[in-house]
Amino acid sequence: MVKNNTNVWKITTIVLAVLLIAAIVAIMIPKTNKNLFDSGNVNIAEDVKQKNQQLSDNDPSKGDKKAPIVMIEFSDFQCPFCAKFYSETYKQIETDYINTGKVRIVFRDLPLSFHENAQKAAEAAECANEQGKFWEMHDKLFENQQALEINDLKKYASDLNLDATKFNNCLDTGKYASEIQKDAADAEVARQSKS
Repeated sequence: MVKNNTNVWKITTIVLAVLLIAAIVAIMIPKTNKNLFDSGNVNIAEDVKQKNQQLSDNDPSKGDKKAPIVMIEFSDFQCPFCAKFYSETYKQIETDYINTGKVRIVFRDLPLSFHENAQKAAEAAECANEQGKFWEMHDKLFENQQALEINDLKKYASDLNLDATKFNNCLDTGKYASEIQKDAADAEVARQSKS
């Protein structure tokens, strides 16, 4: 049983890493190849711009909206490998690239079905986003990954001084459940298009 769980984690990590790398590569290559844009091939440039907009949806982003690179992260708040990315890599990217205007990061939800609290954690982040505190909730969820029950999520909202009534209603009704499932479906489409 433990070996099977280890294999599932390894496969999940590889899939998430491939999705992240594929999204970065798909976005970076056309934007960094000036000859492509200078050659007058506007259709390719417009296709890339349109795909970036489709992939970024209307999800929370951080960084200069005119940044030359858009990094789209599909993630799961309960995934230990996603938390490892957050603690070991994301902060470096934020310091060196997002804060300097070189990169804009877009966060999209990809709650994995075998993480029982991932869906509600994603919904909590979306509900916090309504009150302008997505990134604060994002950080809180990754930093407290072992405590993602509904009561924990509501406590984090309180810690962030969110309007409790509005947040609780949003979370309890599953207001963003379909938005989160759309993100997950888009992740699958992105993965398949890179295969």
